[in-house]
Amino acid sequence: MSEESKRREALIYHAKPAPGKIKVVPTKKYASQRDLSLAYSPGVAAPCLEIEKDTDSVYRYTAKGNLVAVISNGTAVLGLGNIGPEASKPVMEGKGLLFKIFADIDVFDIEVNTENVDEFIETVKNISPTFGGINLEDIKAPEAFEIERRLKEELDIPVMHDDQHGTAIISAAALLNAVELAKKNIEDVKIVISGAGAAAISCSRLYQACGAKRENMVMLDSKGVIRDDRENLTNEKAEFATHRKIDTLDEAMKDADVFIGLSMANIVSPEMLLAMAKNPIVFAMANPDPEIKYDLAVATRKDIIMATGRSDHPNQVNNVLGFPFIFRGALDVRATKINEEMKMAAVRSLARLAKEPVPEQVNIAYGETRLTFGKDYIIPKPFDPRLIAEVPPAVAKAAMESGVAKKKIKDWEKYKDVLLERLGSDNKLVRLLLNRAKLHPKRIVFAEADQLDVLKAAQIVYEEGIATPILLGRKETIEALMSEIDFEGDIEIRDPKTEEENDCKNRYAKVYWQQRKRRGVTYYSAQRLMRERNYFAAMMVNEGDADGLISGYSRNYPTVLKPMLELIGLADGVSRAATTNIMMTKRGPMFLSDTSINVDPDSKALAKIAQMTSQVIKMFGMSPVMAMISYSNFGSSDNEKASKVREAVSYLHRHYPDLTVDGELQTDFALNDEMLRERFPFSKLVGKKVNALVFPNLDSANITYKLLKELHEADSIGPIMLGMKKPVHILQLGASVDEIVNMTAIAVIDAQHKEKMESENAKK
Repeated sequence: MSEESKRREALIYHAKPAPGKIKVVPTKKYASQRDLSLAYSPGVAAPCLEIEKDTDSVYRYTAKGNLVAVISNGTAVLGLGNIGPEASKPVMEGKGLLFKIFADIDVFDIEVNTENVDEFIETVKNISPTFGGINLEDIKAPEAFEIERRLKEELDIPVMHDDQHGTAIISAAALLNAVELAKKNIEDVKIVISGAGAAAISCSRLYQACGAKRENMVMLDSKGVIRDDRENLTNEKAEFATHRKIDTLDEAMKDADVFIGLSMANIVSPEMLLAMAKNPIVFAMANPDPEIKYDLAVATRKDIIMATGRSDHPNQVNNVLGFPFIFRGALDVRATKINEEMKMAAVRSLARLAKEPVPEQVNIAYGETRLTFGKDYIIPKPFDPRLIAEVPPAVAKAAMESGVAKKKIKDWEKYKDVLLERLGSDNKLVRLLLNRAKLHPKRIVFAEADQLDVLKAAQIVYEEGIATPILLGRKETIEALMSEIDFEGDIEIRDPKTEEENDCKNRYAKVYWQQRKRRGVTYYSAQRLMRERNYFAAMMVNEGDADGLISGYSRNYPTVLKPMLELIGLADGVSRAATTNIMMTKRGPMFLSDTSINVDPDSKALAKIAQMTSQVIKMFGMSPVMAMISYSNFGSSDNEKASKVREAVSYLHRHYPDLTVDGELQTDFALNDEMLRERFPFSKLVGKKVNALVFPNLDSANITYKLLKELHEADSIGPIMLGMKKPVHILQLGASVDEIVNMTAIAVIDAQHKEKMESENAKK
């Protein structure tokens, strides 16, 4: 995609379907006149008067306690520089989005039209009663230092300039672990810091808090080494001026143990790395391009421990590991400030988490057999679900112990449960899927590539590195559409109806005829079928010319399913295919089965559907907790519709005793643990969070998933095919571009999984 196309796509993303990236939504009922009279006049007077009597009760009656202001004047935006407050607003909205999806914190972004320090501070102070915390963002140094310092002194809510402290906290955690791996002492290491802005100063100060010595640090700005004999230094630069008589980065790097890069790309040479001490630690954090390329650095020094700001290399120093969780902990104890103790608690929590066993979900997301503490894993991954349950409690405890917390937490286990509940429907699973697919992309056939939305999805898949698309359809149409949407690249296009595919069609036809010649298929009919795109695509996968396929956008499900069952067939030991849909709900991802194939399965078929669904859930690194759904609860009806569900559960309990599954259950009891515990305390699901519902028939499953999708705006991934020999997945008619992209990621992961299983079976 050209730069102009990328620019246009970014503009469309921000403009459609509604301008911006965040919105305000009500948290209370508002359907009736009574609701409105409570929300506003006259009912609103009651909390107003309570707050007038006791200002702290504002946290009880309003959203203040979960509301953070992201505030900027646009003077140092994302490497774009001083672009002004209005131009900074998309960045501030983006920061608000990250707060919400990672820590369930609400944000109002505030853009202040002044570069005057006093005016900026006065503005923030005047609006501070609205908020539970202040996140300062993209304010240039040295003004940022004074603004943060004064606001922390003059406000009684937490204030943090993330550009300074976010990078400092994450990199300090990484540094502690890197120093340990290098078998060095933090007090002794010689540190070179390239950059002297807000982030570099904050990093250097925090490293000192971790034990590093100021006399062992050398800081450089655009003029070279900051020496104590230089004139006109700011107070912050003077704080880190060295007495050493050196001027250049080359000189500073000799025998250095640590390099911290917060400057610009490609300023560190291999020769500089070779001049460093044994087991050098290099954090090249300039974005998007580091101070030295990762591949070059690790090729130059085999003993290097390296981190960057990029997600495509090990040890990404990403601020999202810090600021959402630090503010979460601070808000939850109503901290009056974010102090050094709280920042150090975050540092040590992140460092400690990297040493603990990694959840399978994270291993799967990053395509690792087993992530373990070592030179390629010194800080947690951004997708690690443990972050929200580990960092906020550490920060909250530090706030309480240091005397800045107005609210106490007594039951820490309960608090962790509440934090985990906040993960909700933020589509983390989607990000995990896409990330995992990118690690080992596969060749995926798009059987309807002459449809515009399908081609748009293929373009995203190609440009994002999710898969290698093979485009099937009318070549002239595909090429015209590709030109229209600026889809460029070395893309394979196949048209089964053209003569140039005759050799391939004949080869496929011969294989198909050999397989089905005793089932009424002639060689001529096999040749004719190979002109049909779904038959041709299925044979591509069968014959190893592609790794998986996506179809179904423009044709009804049974029409597309038929050639898949005929040509691809079922996996060994599977008697029937089924499907599951993943719904992104407020309680997290929910797997719903069977949504597309089995009209009225009997008890054994239901049990098999449940068992296949559990395998898919495990494939995504989750533990299946399954409810078999009915209109009946544990034998309350003797009707055969309820009895078959009960028999399926009995079969599963006998043959798969380790599987967490129970029923038959009504949906509300399956999803409401309090109801279940009160009425059916014997259930295997009591105290567990159900993440899969297996429905008694196609009617109930299909209706439910489409209701959730349309009425509750729950994102859906699926239907995911279960039980097939090869990775083939059929879209719902008219699927959106995003749905096609997500299903492609599923097809890639399915291909990865099947390849892994084949490899393991071959070794046995």
